[in-house]
Amino acid sequence: MGFSLDGVGFTHANGYRALRGITLSVAPGERVALIGASGAGKTTLLQVLAASLKPGEGRVNLLGADPWGGSPRALRALRARIGLVHQAAPIPPRQRVVTAVLAGRLGQWPLWKSLVSLVVPADPEGARRELARLDLAERLFERCDRLSGGQLQRVALARVLYQQPDLLLADEPVSAMDPALSELTVALLNEEALRRGVTLVASLHAVDLALRHFARVVGVKDGAILFDLPAAEVTEALLRELYASEGGLPSAGGIGSDAGPAVGLSPLRCA
Repeated sequence: MGFSLDGVGFTHANGYRALRGITLSVAPGERVALIGASGAGKTTLLQVLAASLKPGEGRVNLLGADPWGGSPRALRALRARIGLVHQAAPIPPRQRVVTAVLAGRLGQWPLWKSLVSLVVPADPEGARRELARLDLAERLFERCDRLSGGQLQRVALARVLYQQPDLLLADEPVSAMDPALSELTVALLNEEALRRGVTLVASLHAVDLALRHFARVVGVKDGAILFDLPAAEVTEALLRELYASEGGLPSAGGIGSDAGPAVGLSPLRCA
């Protein structure tokens, strides 16, 4: 199952209007890239799709359900079927990598298993398997505060891969990686979505990555959709309009690198 948004708007508590009349439908198994300048509304849109934010206006249908029309229990069950890779992974610094990855199943496991797994990891081989896909298997029992920014992003991705969600969302998942690793990671996201037949929506600051790896590209500007087109129809003129406020088109590589320690990582932007 995919999702649909109809006239969705969202205003933050400080009065900033982040989304304006967003109407968007994505079919089951479809893979879509979101692009746009910083502050365009991409992160807020992904948080609505993750059922983390309730929009102030419009209608939302996620995986065949209205996230805000049922009970709290139904909302928790829906959220367990949605995986979001955050730009700045919300992982406790002293947590071990294995625990961070296994947290992907906390919404699916009974409470007792989740609590026991904090002390004795419930499925270390499962965590190792997902980390191996990202060339991090040797870091299984490492503390997360000893990882670089790019490694931490890959741990967050491994957690969502282990979760096996029905809706896979990624918010700037390669912003702290070098260009070569960014390419491999975006390819892996697409490979996972294709293999399991699940819907993928990824926000990418690197336009070239979006155009190479996604058949459908949605341009977001000032909280609204500027265009929703096949990648082959995204023109230079449209991109210049989309990124007019940034003075140029961003390319692969994101911000930062995969080499330095994960200190001073910026908090999640409302982008």
